[in-house]
Amino acid sequence: MSEQTAQTAGKTPVDFWFDPLCPWAWMTSRWVLEVEKVRDIEVRWHLMSLAVLNEPKLDELPEEYRELLSTKAWGPVRVVIAAQEEHGAEVLGDLYTALGTRIHNQGEGPGKEVVAAALKDVGLPESLLDHWDDTPYEPQLRASHKEGIDKVGQEVGTPVIAVPGSDGGQIAFFGPVVTPAPKGDEAGKLWDGTLMVASIPGFYEIKRTRTKGPDFSNL
Repeated sequence: MSEQTAQTAGKTPVDFWFDPLCPWAWMTSRWVLEVEKVRDIEVRWHLMSLAVLNEPKLDELPEEYRELLSTKAWGPVRVVIAAQEEHGAEVLGDLYTALGTRIHNQGEGPGKEVVAAALKDVGLPESLLDHWDDTPYEPQLRASHKEGIDKVGQEVGTPVIAVPGSDGGQIAFFGPVVTPAPKGDEAGKLWDGTLMVASIPGFYEIKRTRTKGPDFSNL
């Protein structure tokens, strides 16, 4: 749905950038889909990349995370950007749901066979896996990533969310990071509060130490 169509339908367009590898982005994405049920919003999906995000600081990262980025982060986003370019951005939401369900909820991980199964789940061709090791769509991947990061700044991760602000521009923020994903009225309340603080000029951050990992039990 285009921004004009969403606004005509009385819904607020919400742009959401994700990397399918990130469990926290997955949690936030399930929350924002819950918000769609209780608030007049329309989510538009975009791809970003943890591998691209961390390129400038690879030498500073723990060895285990560097290994994760080099062996598991590139393949899935290459396949997803190919799906977008060859089948349209409208496939991203369903493909992300299929990928996240297998990678995170079912604990299958982001391997090539898992991505193949997710493609089959949503009726996309297995030939998209040809982009796993290399893709001519890397410029489009980097452009999508840059679009999201440029809205919010370099010192964040995934997800990035952007909504229309009162001045006609967009308000963008990282997160919210939450576990488990709120449901029903709680999802709406978190949405309202997030928009409220994000709209205050000069507001940047609220944070506390995470005391538990991603909880997928209610997804």
